[in-house]
Amino acid sequence: MPHLILVVDDEADLVAMLEYNLQKEGHQTRRALDGPTALKEAARAPVPDVILLDLMLPGLSGLEVCRRLRAQEATRQVSIIMLTARGSEMDRVVGFELGADDYVTKPFSVRELMLRVGAVLRRREAPAPGGQVRVFGRLRLDGPAHRVWVDDREVSLTALEFRLLDTLLERRGRVQDRERLLADVWDIHADVTTRTVDTHVKRLREKLGPAGEYIETLRGVGYRFSDLVPGRSP
Repeated sequence: MPHLILVVDDEADLVAMLEYNLQKEGHQTRRALDGPTALKEAARAPVPDVILLDLMLPGLSGLEVCRRLRAQEATRQVSIIMLTARGSEMDRVVGFELGADDYVTKPFSVRELMLRVGAVLRRREAPAPGGQVRVFGRLRLDGPAHRVWVDDREVSLTALEFRLLDTLLERRGRVQDRERLLADVWDIHADVTTRTVDTHVKRLREKLGPAGEYIETLRGVGYRFSDLVPGRSP
């Protein structure tokens, strides 16, 4: 089944080139050349599977577009790959904190970008690691439904955040280094900064509120989901 990719950039020639290559890969495409149009096209049914989103856009910045997409129910689960000439660590962190799934710095190889799109699509379609309803302390996770609750409050997670949480919960009590999480959750095997993992874990903890303490940090090693509910005896 073909996937729908929305390409957002103010450079019409670049948009045309990306659309051509995406269509060669079997995808359907839409385009937007500014921020307001990007929001309109993202919300139009059918909702895109992936959005390639430039940061420097007229009318509305890519970061603001990303923030609004994540705030709306209809577009909250859309995968977002940011495209930008601004490759500083802080720019990446801000992008990930707003909910971006990946970040590609210009100039980029078209082949690399196609691989990143493919990785994002595989993550979307891959079954949740546990594939079942699991309860741990104040946390309840429904794998088949892709839903999470803390106490009686449902927590809205992106597809990537859900997969990260489910992977950690499934491997409860076992340390997961950043490289392993990049490979298993992000499906990234290239030389990608591990700060990506740190930023997403931080955001996930914030969303989980009191259940965020179940995700432990082992400095210099990685992360581990607690095998014992805090406050309970073994």
